[in-house]
Amino acid sequence: MGVDLRQVLAGILTLTMFVMLGHMIKRDHFDSVQEKFPGPTKDVAKVTPVRSLNKKGAIPWKNDVQELKQCWSKPEYDEGRQSKGYVTFSLTDGPEYHVSQIADAVVVARYLGATLVVPDIRGKELGDKWSFGDIYDVEKFIESLDGVVKVVKTLPSEISPRKLSTVKVPNRVTEDYTSEHVEKVFKKSGNIRLATYFPSVNMKKSTTSSDGDSVPCLAMFGTLELQPEINEVIESMVERLKTLSRKSNGQFIAVDLRIEMLGENGCQEASGSKSCYTAQEIALFLRKIGFNKDATIYLTQPRWENSLDDLKDLFPKTYTKESIMPADKKAKFLNAESSEYEKVIDFYVCSQSDIFVPAISGLFYSNVAGKRIGLGKNQILVPATIRESTASASNFISSYITKKNHLAYSCFC
Repeated sequence: MGVDLRQVLAGILTLTMFVMLGHMIKRDHFDSVQEKFPGPTKDVAKVTPVRSLNKKGAIPWKNDVQELKQCWSKPEYDEGRQSKGYVTFSLTDGPEYHVSQIADAVVVARYLGATLVVPDIRGKELGDKWSFGDIYDVEKFIESLDGVVKVVKTLPSEISPRKLSTVKVPNRVTEDYTSEHVEKVFKKSGNIRLATYFPSVNMKKSTTSSDGDSVPCLAMFGTLELQPEINEVIESMVERLKTLSRKSNGQFIAVDLRIEMLGENGCQEASGSKSCYTAQEIALFLRKIGFNKDATIYLTQPRWENSLDDLKDLFPKTYTKESIMPADKKAKFLNAESSEYEKVIDFYVCSQSDIFVPAISGLFYSNVAGKRIGLGKNQILVPATIRESTASASNFISSYITKKNHLAYSCFC
């Protein structure tokens, strides 16, 4: 009995489509999954080195920076709505949270006609506290909001911070929520302290847009600039990584992989999808989509640990902060008791890298993606377990990019 070649070809095409569909479903799950904080670390098995899957000298880098322009215009301020009250708040948990907390505070203060007080910055440990100016440029922050909301550096001395009413608001707070849940407290007490909570780390844009979008857009993408010393450290690290990447035209990969986040059960597969990937899994993923041993990789892991050896076996040019930070800056920015500076450095290096690979799903991934979209850097590769021997890197571009469904696409066009 003869074989119909058309049927064979149709079968192959059908199988290929199912494989691609499976990868797309996993990317969507990774983008929408809740952030997890798993338990203790486990070691991973050694990776058996494999040959480069590309032709000699060929690696899947793409120079497709697509510069976008801001879609929002600076909203005008209604002087008639200015009240005598103040809104205070703190930035917590790292820069991926800071951008959202700033946006929520600006939205609330503007709606209430209140004066916004420049926030302090607090770490996870009791007593970990910095001034806003230790990390960000205070004057640029105030200047960026001029005409949008009134901002002062400190709360007037006659107002006691201990007597402020604390109001919790959800991330991406709306004017409707502020009217219903915040305004009454503000009018009664005159001054409030905001605390943002995160019911979801999903940063997909809403299906409806309004003129009010200009306020959160400005707050998220137009207010925060690093203070000069930190900016210089980040620039020197990025230049160092580019120098180490001579064989890949000065391009490097940043991988958000932190050992403490990869717990005993934190990266287990559920319903065919995962929320994080180990060093071994990232190594195999990068190799199978075509990167060779000359690729330079930056890891957000603060210091080297044995479980990262699997990645270095396949990609010898893999570095953590301790190996590329200027020696005279380590005492302040790397060897400090708190990791706040390290988080900031990671966020901005990942935003500026040629390719970003989030080994962990969560708000860091989502807000780095937003920052990169604003910079026109679309190369965000969401990892997956690849059953085939090779795969195209383009199959793993973040759905934030391929579907243009990130909140940032409401702000840039």
